[in-house]
Amino acid sequence: MKTEEQIPPINHLINSRNNIPNTRRWVIKIGSALLTNDGAGLDFKAILNWVEQLADLSSQGIEIILVSSGAVAEGMQRLKWHERPKQLFELQAAAAVGQMGLIQTWESAFKKFDKHTAQILLTHDDLSNRKRYLNARSTICQLLKLGIIPIVNENDTVVTDEIRFGDNDTLAALVANLIEADLLVILTDQNGLYNADPRKNSEAKLISEATVSDKQLDQMAGDSKGVLGRGGMATKLRAARLAARSGTATIIASGRETKVLCSIHKGKDVGTLMLPGTDPLAARKQWLAGHLQMRGTLQLDDGAVNVLKNQGASLLPIGVTKVIGRFERGDMVVCVDKNQKEIARGLINYSVDEATKIIRQPSGEIINILGFCHAPELIHRDNLVIQ
Repeated sequence: MKTEEQIPPINHLINSRNNIPNTRRWVIKIGSALLTNDGAGLDFKAILNWVEQLADLSSQGIEIILVSSGAVAEGMQRLKWHERPKQLFELQAAAAVGQMGLIQTWESAFKKFDKHTAQILLTHDDLSNRKRYLNARSTICQLLKLGIIPIVNENDTVVTDEIRFGDNDTLAALVANLIEADLLVILTDQNGLYNADPRKNSEAKLISEATVSDKQLDQMAGDSKGVLGRGGMATKLRAARLAARSGTATIIASGRETKVLCSIHKGKDVGTLMLPGTDPLAARKQWLAGHLQMRGTLQLDDGAVNVLKNQGASLLPIGVTKVIGRFERGDMVVCVDKNQKEIARGLINYSVDEATKIIRQPSGEIINILGFCHAPELIHRDNLVIQ
């Protein structure tokens, strides 16, 4: 971990930031306090400034996905509410009112630079359901191919507590996972992550670079959050760790710094750079293990447990003794032993009805039983995470 005072001159350091100009896919999240000038309504001048930078990055070949907060905050301003509502239906009403102004403002600003935008509204359930996850990924990737800038937000008007992301930092991280971004940039009203709370400690030093797995970061991040948004520095640290699961680096920086995005692209020492420190393939498996909701359970015999734990093999139907739950092909299921201890998790190749028919059978019998064969294994080892 490096603080500002520990950083030697750039010509004496092979800094990780030198790689940033070569990155090609960025997810950029801008917080409510920045977008609404701390609740005074949408800050059109600031938005135009960010759009100018985003357009410049886009013209240099960087694919931009913008995760925009501000719908609820803008709705509160329009409705003349001074405190963030606690009731879900009130939040949804504020989001519905504010989303109109928010998207219109972004679209109008990007038009000045001949850039088209598209609105993407997501819930956690969209990224937990395999089909909708793939559809969301395909849609965003196609928009990027067309040179369009997707503007992503949580679908606050319909989301329930059970399926909400909790904050747009988390949403941005999961979007980074979804489209395998090179870099996640979280713009906030602070300069980055400090080794102490700078509002309480004048000696606090900005952390320039760290690895997300560093346990010291948790105490430094604290649990403070603003009145407009749901997140604080702790949520940004959690977001960086989520993004790291797909090998994505994260920069937490001040959105009020002049040309901050351009400075980041040039590899300048701006904000806090959070490095994943994990192999992307291993990171992807960590994401599979921790992100998707479980849709069912497969109970394994002792032989299958041994093969999975000690040989790193795929899960074949013959080693499964029982199927529980309701799931479709591509859903996440949990694998347990005869004592119900979790052994693994993975994306299953067959629906619950299909799996029920082929368990305890050799793979060669799948086509005879079902009339087709998606794959010889219930879960391929590339989509399987041992616990």
